Amino acid sequence: MSVKQKNAANARKEAMKTVYVARLVDNPTSPRKTRIMANVIRGKNVDYAMNVLKYSRRESSEKLLKLLKSAIANWQEKNEGKRLEDADLYVKTIMVDGGRMLKRIRTAPQGRAARIRKRSNHVTLILGDRNEENVKVENIEESQK
Repeated sequence: MSVKQKNAANARKEAMKTVYVARLVDNPTSPRKTRIMANVIRGKNVDYAMNVLKYSRRESSEKLLKLLKSAIANWQEKNEGKRLEDADLYVKTIMVDGGRMLKRIRTAPQGRAARIRKRSNHVTLILGDRNEENVKVENIEESQK
């Protein structure tokens, strides 16, 4: 590994220390149905998002709630000395991408067969801390003066 590659790898590693990510792979719900709940919690405070997901009757809300709790646990793992109540965590990014598709056959009229596409999805949730972002913005403004 060259010095340039090593420096780039160290820079990526340092950047990942402040990113709190959780991923859900091959969720057996269609992406369209999951995106409805994802759009509701995008950009919202973590407490608000947990309450919305907890009391929603949609199937995908249970899995998104579990994913959100996992992302919070990842934040706690990376910030052992900090309290969760002091941090102003919010759902920075949530992406719902199509996953693999199971193709099944259903009988159709006149001896034909119709395709059934059982869709799945991948969800990526990234948390952000508004307190840390405010500190970064203040440091940038001070350096420009």
